[in-house]
Amino acid sequence: MARDWNAAYEDGDTPWDKGYASPPLIEFLKLQSISGRVLVPGCGAGHDVRALAAQGAEVVGLDIALRGIHKAKAFPVSYDERYELGDFLNLKNQYHSSFDWVVEHTCLCAIDPGEREAYAISVAQALKPDGNYLAVFFREVSSYQGNGPPHPISREQSDALFGDTFELIKSFVPQQTYPSRTIGAEEVCWMRLKA
Repeated sequence: MARDWNAAYEDGDTPWDKGYASPPLIEFLKLQSISGRVLVPGCGAGHDVRALAAQGAEVVGLDIALRGIHKAKAFPVSYDERYELGDFLNLKNQYHSSFDWVVEHTCLCAIDPGEREAYAISVAQALKPDGNYLAVFFREVSSYQGNGPPHPISREQSDALFGDTFELIKSFVPQQTYPSRTIGAEEVCWMRLKA
């Protein structure tokens, strides 16, 4: 049974929300700027959205949980950012071919592994031709027994999921992480949609 994400926000059961943007994303932004129109699926409280918007991108945060969207909107708007309620796995036509970047942090690991193909299709649908996909993948989840979320994804699994549609531009193990995550448990992968 799928998790009730709205109830998680209502109950304050949001261990993924650390109160600030993903350290691996910030590390990437020091190496490579992200500009244009950006979609952040599963944006939650919008910390990554605000970090991307602060460096000049036009960012849309999308989340399936209304309470998550309310939490994101409670922060002052300082840059070109907005938050919308929606199901990324069933991407509305208005989002198709609309974005220069899709930036992923904790959305893919949160969904059931059986939904990953729908997720990959939505990433490709959202992007303009030659669009970019930046993912911070969970490669290792401590004590994982198949009972996530979070659900880890191996390099072999992500290559199989995205390899036919995307080319890998750069990947690295981030040296900046949340304190609860070990270095090596995540990998940053920057991919570009194949023509």
